Amino acid sequence: MKPLNRTTSSTTLKAPERIMQFGGGNFLRAFADWIIDVLNKETDFNGSIVIIKPTEKGDYTTLKEQDGLFHVAIDGVRKDTLVSEVTLVKSISRVIQPYTHWNEYLSLAEDPEMRFIISNTTEAGIKFSESDTFQDAPPKEFPAKLTIWLYHRFQHFEGAIDKGCIILPCELIEQNGDTLRATVLQYAAHWNLGTKFTSWIKESNYFYNTLVDRIVSGYPKERSKTILKKIGYEDSLLVAGEDYHSWVIQGNQIIQKELPFEHTSLNVKFVDDIKTYREMKVRILNGAHTSMVPVGYLSGLRTVKEVMDDPLTNQFVSEILSEEITKTLQDFSTSELNDFVNTTLDRFRNPTLKHFLISISLNSTSKFVSRLLPALKEYTVTYNELPKRIVFALSCVFRFYQGVYDGETIPLNDDPVALASFKKQWKLHLTETITYQQMVSFLLRDIAIWGENLDAINGLSEAVTENLRAIEQHGVRSVIKQITDHKFLV
Repeated sequence: MKPLNRTTSSTTLKAPERIMQFGGGNFLRAFADWIIDVLNKETDFNGSIVIIKPTEKGDYTTLKEQDGLFHVAIDGVRKDTLVSEVTLVKSISRVIQPYTHWNEYLSLAEDPEMRFIISNTTEAGIKFSESDTFQDAPPKEFPAKLTIWLYHRFQHFEGAIDKGCIILPCELIEQNGDTLRATVLQYAAHWNLGTKFTSWIKESNYFYNTLVDRIVSGYPKERSKTILKKIGYEDSLLVAGEDYHSWVIQGNQIIQKELPFEHTSLNVKFVDDIKTYREMKVRILNGAHTSMVPVGYLSGLRTVKEVMDDPLTNQFVSEILSEEITKTLQDFSTSELNDFVNTTLDRFRNPTLKHFLISISLNSTSKFVSRLLPALKEYTVTYNELPKRIVFALSCVFRFYQGVYDGETIPLNDDPVALASFKKQWKLHLTETITYQQMVSFLLRDIAIWGENLDAINGLSEAVTENLRAIEQHGVRSVIKQITDHKFLV
């Protein structure tokens, strides 16, 4: 079988480099890069993407070897018909690792064709750090890298109004565009880059709030031989995802004119206010994902489909949505919420997706904060009681972060500070230095993990402690059964 590259596939790159993208992981490749590829095919957009490695480790070696080419395997139901197709995505032109090619990264700012910036650096990626300096090559945080790049462009084009950029962050945080813009301005002030640069950022660059949605399961290992035989190439970057996709952009006429999505078959919407769309999507779709990871994994399941095929965990996920999360969404009708919940559950049941829970578990603590904590707090205030299923999901996060369950090591992947805190407290508890209650209370008070003192929520510490004791004594599945039978522990 032939290796995949532009020579073997007779794929030439003609489109000018118009997009800089921070991140080249599975999601962006199966979402944004696939979308741009469709945009190129169905309109006269004619643009390619330069991938920037946002972190120091690695340099997307395989993506370089394949000349930016990869296939996306799409499966799902479209108008009651099962859809299964494999597309060669040609929209990526090259990769730059700024930690080793800083000057090449800055030189990209001098390209007059460069206009769009896309990013997905996880929920923790858009933040300010005083330790980043303007002299760093590069600084650690993504917004710091972006600020220096924009400043270089500002200087090179002498503040030209038409050389600003359209910036589309895909990080799953509220008002991601506004947050990124504020962080860039914070760096500009911190580094004393001047009022002219600040004005150029505000007046000539457009930071849009966006909301992205597509389940991407990664490399389809079990189907890979069949797919590779069909396409005729070795493709280590083959990525599988569902047919459903949605990109909601809170944008004005400028972006609508420059990105002609209305002339495509893509599900991209421009809206005046993204808040309500985001709230429903984050709490229902992402909240369900975040809750099912520790509950399903500790139940011995390893994929989203396994969770949905298992009657016990299926019922738990369905109930956490219908009985708790949807009851905190006041801006939608019951029928709208039920439709979205049913669509979400159907997407989870997609027979061709193998979405591993351990992959979704990345940064579970920050995901809980953004996806489930608001619902937990609002439900508690509205109904004057804790949402039992959300609290159990949180309890399972605590147990998951012990790092070992049923004799098996769990490959944890989260902020080092959070992991260190959980490790220390579990060690103290297991050596009988502190009680369950003391461990839970300490961890809930850790603002570095949750952004606030969760121990202040009445009854939460006691509920999590009781759940952990029940898991230890009876096992996760036994406790889930009590919950789904409405025989709550607390």
